[in-house]
Amino acid sequence: MTTLADLAELVRAPAALSVPGDVIAGAAAAGTLSPRTPALAGASVLLYWAGMAANDWADRQLDAEERPERPIPSGRVTPAAAVGLAAGLTAAGVGLAAAVGGRRAAALAVPLAATIWGYDLLAKNTAAGPAVMAACRGLDVLLGASGGRLTRALPAAATVAAHTWTVTALSRREVTGADATLPMRTLAGTALVAASAVAGPGARRAAARTAVQAGSTDRVEAVGGVGVGAGRSRSAGIGAMLPAVLAGWYAARYGAAQAEVVRDPSAGRVRAAVGAGITGLPALQGALTARGGAGLLGVAVAAAAPLGRRLARKVSPT
Repeated sequence: MTTLADLAELVRAPAALSVPGDVIAGAAAAGTLSPRTPALAGASVLLYWAGMAANDWADRQLDAEERPERPIPSGRVTPAAAVGLAAGLTAAGVGLAAAVGGRRAAALAVPLAATIWGYDLLAKNTAAGPAVMAACRGLDVLLGASGGRLTRALPAAATVAAHTWTVTALSRREVTGADATLPMRTLAGTALVAASAVAGPGARRAAARTAVQAGSTDRVEAVGGVGVGAGRSRSAGIGAMLPAVLAGWYAARYGAAQAEVVRDPSAGRVRAAVGAGITGLPALQGALTARGGAGLLGVAVAAAAPLGRRLARKVSPT
């Protein structure tokens, strides 16, 4: 009999902690953070889980040889139940996005769902696989920006997409292991991703807002608010540093795992690096959110990274 634990393993439930940050980063970049943002993040999680279930359904014959412990080949979840769950989660995710975000959100949720299924059924084992998966994450970021100007969220979407390319490229060698050149390339990509999370037009807008806030509090101090303006200016300065701090955290954690693959490109090390890339993504999303001017929210998003690592010990995110 299929249990909730079996279904949680099928959809890689803990890995969904890496998903809401896409939408939040996109909304922060576009300036559209609002009460509907959590609902759009929920729609994104549903689509992610749909993709995981569809992935295992599509891979059921290969998993029977390479990963017989997974829910479908082990007999704990039937193929029909897996594809039915994937279809139901897809419909729920698109429906929720349309309900809370209207036509603009639906116009992104539908191609996002199509790209997810296209990856699982067609592109995954082709040379286009990493690019298609990267497109999924990029569209996910833009879903969060659907209530505003999408162009403002394009740099954040490109950053998350580039990170996803590195993780997907590594994941193709989880069973066989890799040669050292692959992790060297993805490690270089990670360095560029971390740098792009700090620089860019979003960073300039956040710096401008920080300067305005600092200037206004300095004027308050000048008319009698002793110490208040200076204190707030220091807080604003700390907020301006948050993107670099969070991006550095992301790069250190994920980069260290890839460096281990360079040293020992065995399958186990590759899987560990993929897991680090998945569970470390919230730190990158937090940096992008902070770059969009929502510093405290960025810290909250990044806090999902250590939680995801702990949960990954119980249910594998890969």
